[in-house]
Amino acid sequence: MDRVELTVAQRSVLGKKVKALRRSGITPANVYGHRIESQAVEVDTVTLAHTLKTLERNAILSLRIEGEKAVRPVIVREVRRDILNDKILHVDFYQVSLAEKMKADVPFILVGKAPAVEDLGGILLQGLDSIAVEALPADIPPHIEIDISSLTTFDSSVHVRDLVIDPKVHVLTEGDSVITSVAPPRKVAEAVVEEEAAAAEEEKEGAAVEESSE
Repeated sequence: MDRVELTVAQRSVLGKKVKALRRSGITPANVYGHRIESQAVEVDTVTLAHTLKTLERNAILSLRIEGEKAVRPVIVREVRRDILNDKILHVDFYQVSLAEKMKADVPFILVGKAPAVEDLGGILLQGLDSIAVEALPADIPPHIEIDISSLTTFDSSVHVRDLVIDPKVHVLTEGDSVITSVAPPRKVAEAVVEEEAAAAEEEKEGAAVEESSE
């Protein structure tokens, strides 16, 4: 698959003066990475927004800096946005080496239906929304699908160790970590608590009777 390409220009405007860039439709950005110096760049905001929409998580982007012959393989490390209007304020591009492994977070997408929820009225719980992995940049998946149709009872769950992962990808998250499970409905849970409390009370009363008879 051909990589998405984005052209940026070298940036001389720094600090608080970048506000003027944003008003003119230009987004400030930085390119940095292992063994390279950080470089200030700028990119057309409309083009950038369109590019970000087409990119999947952990996708490698071909970044072309005006004046340079070769494109740089980068991933979008961080996008800072205005909390009021969601406009893009700044972007960090991390330059990668296609021959060196890197660490990344891979998000989960839950698919299917859990019988314990659909048929038993349980509550779906998600303990993790991503896992940490290490692999060559091109081998890191954008996401991992979790089929929750195996959650048939309140005792069933999906752990990290249950995932089927490409052997090229090394999972760093503990295998015993629970990704998703199903909790019993509140009424059932409350009934269990009440039963346990009643049993404890009976046990307590029984012990008191035995003491008085001695």
